[in-house]
Amino acid sequence: MGNTATGLQENIAALLCYVLGWVTGLIFFLIEPNNRFIRFHAMQSIIVFGIFTLLSIIFNWLPFGSIFVLFISIFAFILWVVLMVKAYQWVYYKLPVVGDLAEKWANK
Repeated sequence: MGNTATGLQENIAALLCYVLGWVTGLIFFLIEPNNRFIRFHAMQSIIVFGIFTLLSIIFNWLPFGSIFVLFISIFAFILWVVLMVKAYQWVYYKLPVVGDLAEKWANK
């Protein structure tokens, strides 16, 4: 429960991994090479919000796809808040499938 390479507390850095989705996840993944807690949250953010971004792009090309994008956006917003709260609370909150991948890839 100390400071990180960025000078932030671990839970604050983990929360920030989610703030701008996969973008901040990627940033923290690259600048925190030795902190497993932050790397896990960064990788989970990259995977989850990368998938949401790709799905939104794909569905926007389809007729009536904007309806699906709306549902994806609502779900992504709720998940975004939950993940930030859990990271702030020092919890390794693993989403099904994605959490296992994030844990595996973050520890390489």
